[in-house]
Amino acid sequence: MYISETRKSDSQKEPSEPGMSEAGASTPAARGTRVGHVLTGNVLALGMVSLFTDVSSEMVTAILPLYLIYQLHLSPLLFGLLDGVYTGATAVLRLVGGHVADRFRRRKLVAGIGYGLSAVCKVGFLLAGRSVPLIGLVVGLDRTGKGLRTAPRDAMISLSAPPEAQGRAFGLHRALDTAGALIGPLAAFGVIAAVGSTTNFNAVFVVSFCVAVIGVLVLALFVREPGGEASERPKVSLRGAVSLLRDRPFRRVLIAMVPLSLVTISDSFLYLVLQRSLDMDANLLPLLPVGVSAFYLLAAVPFGRLADRVGRSTVVIGGYVALLACYGLLLLPPGYTILFAVLALRGASYAATDGVVSALAGPLLPEEHRATGLAVVQTGQALALMVASWAFGALWTEGGPQTAVQVMGVALCLAVALAVVLLRKARG
Repeated sequence: MYISETRKSDSQKEPSEPGMSEAGASTPAARGTRVGHVLTGNVLALGMVSLFTDVSSEMVTAILPLYLIYQLHLSPLLFGLLDGVYTGATAVLRLVGGHVADRFRRRKLVAGIGYGLSAVCKVGFLLAGRSVPLIGLVVGLDRTGKGLRTAPRDAMISLSAPPEAQGRAFGLHRALDTAGALIGPLAAFGVIAAVGSTTNFNAVFVVSFCVAVIGVLVLALFVREPGGEASERPKVSLRGAVSLLRDRPFRRVLIAMVPLSLVTISDSFLYLVLQRSLDMDANLLPLLPVGVSAFYLLAAVPFGRLADRVGRSTVVIGGYVALLACYGLLLLPPGYTILFAVLALRGASYAATDGVVSALAGPLLPEEHRATGLAVVQTGQALALMVASWAFGALWTEGGPQTAVQVMGVALCLAVALAVVLLRKARG
């Protein structure tokens, strides 16, 4: 294990707690009971919120390439700009959401505002019509909601699980989240088939809004704010948040993750490369995310358990190696076997990196700055992904998709090598 992932201060240890041995360690029975309770309580409720929200968001995500490329006839460069906005233009709000949630001890409220804003934006797509600037504005506001909610939500998951179960907690959450991502494109495809038109997407936006509202209601009714009373917790200040970067293990994790995100091809571009190389019917494009989500769903919980057992850093590195293999397959002669393998590797890569990165960074952070610290990592990743979309769009425009994939593949090799060195040196 590269990093000490179960680090706790002396003040956090409670030897007198029921179920503790004389040496101060939890007995296996006590740990099992505590972990089992956690993974069926707050974590499960947050997972259901994410399930409904992802059904809603992935309905829209699945049709955006079809809508923008084939109906509005955007070039790869312009699509890359919009895709970058979707990924990271409002990433700095992750910092705002994380810090506000920590400072006022209202992680649930801040997350709820983010979920609510994203729900309202589904109606915004109806109002934007065919205007590309307005679509870009709605996309930006939708990502603002995601930026506000992600760090407080992950902080609630981290604070609701014991250190030895971080990987399993995030694995369960990401499995439910991914179940929504699996259902979303299928729902969009079904709605389009039901209305009998591949040029009118308003019905998709309406259904997406209704599903998002259900997610907000689940959050309000079933998720509790983790932690003790506000008076029991240390005061949170901006200076204290900035001081997180002085912690060497946390800083090395951050520095390792940004270059990896900077050379990650967005899913939308990945699907476009596959669709064009196979000369696939464009109307089938919304089904490609289903394959990725299916493999992600199957691997999320096992990879979370594996991360707790062999080391979260090891699993994260393995996830990016799988992504590198995915790039290599894109350069081979096209075929449906290649298509299947690419979708499988991309899903496995997500399962090994998405929640595991939060499980890796979370225990390195004090409770009072948990949301802020996770927001710092997520903001760095989101901004890097935004730049990656712009760069890939420009590379595609200048040299074609194969050249763009080759450049990103070489860069990913270098980023993985750097991450291995940094995470080893970050050993606590």
